[in-house]
Amino acid sequence: MTAAATAGSVRDALAGANDALAAAGVETPRLDAELLLAEATGWERARLAAEPEAGVPAGAGRRFGEMVRRRLRREPVAYILGRKGFRSIEPAVDPRVLIPRPETELLVELAVELRPGRVLDIGTGSGAIALAIADELPECEVVATDTSAAALEVARGNAERLGLAERVRFVEGMLPDTDTGWVGEGEAEAFDLIVANLPYVAEAEWAELQPEVTEWEPCEALLAGPDGLDAIRALLGEHLPLLPLIARQEANAVGGLALEVGIGQAPAVNELLMEAGFGQVETRPDLAGIPRVVWGRR
Repeated sequence: MTAAATAGSVRDALAGANDALAAAGVETPRLDAELLLAEATGWERARLAAEPEAGVPAGAGRRFGEMVRRRLRREPVAYILGRKGFRSIEPAVDPRVLIPRPETELLVELAVELRPGRVLDIGTGSGAIALAIADELPECEVVATDTSAAALEVARGNAERLGLAERVRFVEGMLPDTDTGWVGEGEAEAFDLIVANLPYVAEAEWAELQPEVTEWEPCEALLAGPDGLDAIRALLGEHLPLLPLIARQEANAVGGLALEVGIGQAPAVNELLMEAGFGQVETRPDLAGIPRVVWGRR
């Protein structure tokens, strides 16, 4: 490949992008530069590391430059790439939905541990939780809801792309219609486990978040009132009368209601679940040791 057909070396491309991103306040400039260059060239990151003097093809260089300019505007890498790895799947994401976080995988881990027959995912967003559960538990029937029609469009697209469209039913709203009888003719909707990653960012915390969150991700999927618990209170208050109709009450029921929560919110959510009649409440930490999932059973 001639010098005229390249846009400089891998080393130079990464160094220039790293410096520009660091100056813009990006927290992980080198990693982001590598991810974007790998996408632009179609090469694995391992090749970038092994061949720093390799020439970047001119077309890839132009694509890389545009990606870096987007990142300099603090657009998240996941939106630039159009996807985000989550468990064993890689759902597509864009500004209509939140970017799946590693801590949210705890809800999937709980489902895999309990092996429920039917799961309801409330506030599915990109569909990451519901689709990961369907992928890892082939015998499980999954329903996913969201109040955002735009988010459901993304989730349904992910289900099609991942080959899981027949495994997950998407419903607009907070809860599925208990009269639909999806479980079987004449039966009410019933689930062994209900999982929910609802908005939990407190209003006072908003200004402290990175621009990647406040300027790009949908605020309605993040903000939840003065203390960040409005959405959870609504589920346990306004919608609680419906929960007994959809949460299986048999003595051998394996699940209950599992909620992802923010830093420091676990004690308050624990109390809310107990006040709502969930006699057994358990908290599970994420990899950083932060109480991240509160799981209540009746």
